[in-house]
Amino acid sequence: MKVSCNKEGIEIAVKSVRNGGVVVFPTDTVYGVGCDPYNVEAIKRIYEIKKRESAKLFPILAYSKKDLVDIVVFDEKSNKIAEKFWPGQVTLVLKIKDNKIKKSMNAQSKIAVRVPNNTCALSLLKECKLLVGTSANISGMSSFTNPDDCLENISGYDIFVDGGAINGSGESTIVEVADGKLVVHREGAVSKTEIMKLF
Repeated sequence: MKVSCNKEGIEIAVKSVRNGGVVVFPTDTVYGVGCDPYNVEAIKRIYEIKKRESAKLFPILAYSKKDLVDIVVFDEKSNKIAEKFWPGQVTLVLKIKDNKIKKSMNAQSKIAVRVPNNTCALSLLKECKLLVGTSANISGMSSFTNPDDCLENISGYDIFVDGGAINGSGESTIVEVADGKLVVHREGAVSKTEIMKLF
């Protein structure tokens, strides 16, 4: 089912997530696919949609940093990065402190988290607080910024929230603070230099 990114569309998508559904929605980088991060069956469906091996973990998107403090640990440097770049195109890899999330996401000790800077995604997250949020594409293939291309190429979800074409500047930059040092796992829209300016 395709809905628009308006009040009614968001309400339908939120209801679907709460009932264990899988939803495709726009973010500030690419179209994403997500579900309730505590719902093991819904997470399994996303692995199937993406044809992705379960060893590769999905990130979690949140409405705000406040919604993440109960599930992950922010050290001083990660805190600074979050304050500066959220909402935005930086993903932080942090230690998990919520055992339910650890179990449902099949994670060892860490998980990637982000607050996206997209009105549509934030409208959805305002109600859901947390969502699994990974690119809506088959693993190994290009991500989509155009909703029509995305609709043509993936299936198996419940609701598609059409927010129009995304004019993002590429994927998010994935960083981790390990032993006090900044480790860049993937350089994306935000450069390492920009992040290093904080320290």
